[in-house]
Amino acid sequence: MDSMDSDKIQVGENKFVSKSIILSHLETYNLYYEGEALQLRHREEEGELIIEGLLNVFWGVRRPIRLQMQDEKEISRPRPSLTSLSAETDIDAVENHETNQPCLSIDVTAADDQSKDSGEEKEEAGEGQQESTHSDRVSRTRSDVGGRRISGRRLGIRRVKRHRCSFNGHFYNHKTAVFTPAFGSVTNVRINSCMTTTQVMRVLLNKFKIENCPDEFSLYLVHTSGERHQLKPNDHPLVVRVLKGPCEQVSKMFLMETDQIEEVTYDVAQYIKFELPVLQSFIAKLQEEEEREMQKLKKRYADMHRIIKRYMKSLSDKTT
Repeated sequence: MDSMDSDKIQVGENKFVSKSIILSHLETYNLYYEGEALQLRHREEEGELIIEGLLNVFWGVRRPIRLQMQDEKEISRPRPSLTSLSAETDIDAVENHETNQPCLSIDVTAADDQSKDSGEEKEEAGEGQQESTHSDRVSRTRSDVGGRRISGRRLGIRRVKRHRCSFNGHFYNHKTAVFTPAFGSVTNVRINSCMTTTQVMRVLLNKFKIENCPDEFSLYLVHTSGERHQLKPNDHPLVVRVLKGPCEQVSKMFLMETDQIEEVTYDVAQYIKFELPVLQSFIAKLQEEEEREMQKLKKRYADMHRIIKRYMKSLSDKTT
């Protein structure tokens, strides 16, 4: 029994597929993404096949989602050094904010002083000690000028408080900490074939520091035909993606609100692409068929009702 289980991979609850089929689909999948980061790797541990790699997930949420105000990484960020600060960063603001010490003033040698000093040094070029002094002064002057450029204090530039960047490089409102990703924008998450839908959801929400409960969302496999299938909590999204094929023009994995989206079966999806007049004619025909079925059902029960009453009457006649 164990050998039979080792030859199969779980797709969902009580759903398995043979290892050979998975490997065949995996080969096609990797050929499609040859040379790209979306290629998947596989290995075996104790006879169990494990697939791992990046899974593309498309955002399909309609309501704003809540994000954390600050990352744990920002809280533990080391104090920036003088050389690592950009031109837009105010060193004084950082010093005052982190150490509460007086502002650091950086003196810069004026251009006129520099020209006078260089002229004097040219006249006394014969002395090696003065040449050394001149080179030291030039080094200090360049260093001070670089420090001035880094500080930007005299230009009136202050350090802008940095907030977390949200999805796809867009900034969210840090005052309310809410954001709605653009519908159809894509992200990815690194998972393996052993992870269930619930586990993948938690990893994805934690990646973007989303505070909403994972139960508010679910993963949906959406086809271009309009068919929409919700993955069950115990399904394995990476295995499902491999079996459905790599082409995202055929089907995509969407993150959507559970209470806002309904599943669309294949039978219903066939009619979604038609124009409105065609759909109206379909509805009219369905109503006619429904009316015929209702009449048949009513006639059937009326006949049964009449037969039972006739039998009851015959029994009452016999007793009398």
